[in-house]
Amino acid sequence: MADFLSQSSNQKFADARKQAFIRSVMDFFRGQRRDLLSFDEVRSELRLNHTRYLGLQDVPLGKIVGSVGRYRDFDREFLPRRDSQETRWRRVYDLTHSSGGFPPVELYKVGDAYFVRDGNHRVSVARINGSPTIEAYVTEYLTPVPVSAEDTLDDILIKVGEANFLQATRLDAIRPGQDIRLTNPGRYRELLRHIADHKYFLEVEQQREVPYEEAVASWYDNVYMPLVQEIRARDILRHFPGRTEADLYAWLVQHRAELEARYGLGKVKDAVVLEKLEQEIPASPLRKLGQVFRRKPAPPDDSTPPDP
Repeated sequence: MADFLSQSSNQKFADARKQAFIRSVMDFFRGQRRDLLSFDEVRSELRLNHTRYLGLQDVPLGKIVGSVGRYRDFDREFLPRRDSQETRWRRVYDLTHSSGGFPPVELYKVGDAYFVRDGNHRVSVARINGSPTIEAYVTEYLTPVPVSAEDTLDDILIKVGEANFLQATRLDAIRPGQDIRLTNPGRYRELLRHIADHKYFLEVEQQREVPYEEAVASWYDNVYMPLVQEIRARDILRHFPGRTEADLYAWLVQHRAELEARYGLGKVKDAVVLEKLEQEIPASPLRKLGQVFRRKPAPPDDSTPPDP
């Protein structure tokens, strides 16, 4: 069958594979990954169930960022990753230059992002051909959080974590000015544990049952914000671009006992811990807090401080 494929399709596939290889090398040295999103993972994390059919549409190719079953076969730009894809890819390419063309693809829409249900090779060829859009039958999954075409899976997990945190605490209603943003998907669960611990100690201290919303407000006013205000006053975040006040709060709380033991401080105010920390932060913003404390490497979610 390969004998009937055009020379043009052979060259185009070779070009596509070359581009995919160059991008993978560049991403490696940049410490990035530009994988397609797995629709099943996104659907599971967002708990997507409700759909509506949107019909036949012209969809911008740049907004197609994932696939139902072929997310490992193409990179984020839908460049083919395997030589074994050649025959099928070239057949689709030749179809685009025939009188019949190819039928519309089938897509799932989640927020502002699209996932291929059927037609991955057609999307790949259309992008190589420089087409701005592709004709598609679209079914939309209604999502509880906003999803953009630029989001990674971690971005989506962070949005889910934030939505779940606010749903559980109602902090956005209790303290409308709150701006707790984390860059680690699992850290919102840690904040919920902090609030639960704070509620317990309030009840022990006051010898009464403390309503959850009261505990949330007390934690925010008396635990979270005082530490954040010290972080702001010392401008410590300048050493960690891309991280947030909440990131540093979560890490410092998790490691507070260790910091106090290191400095021999005992139970001290946040300002003193931050002052000792600030004294040892190196001038270079590319150094990590882990280097400050000369700790052995540990799993990022549990022990590694915010990367710069």
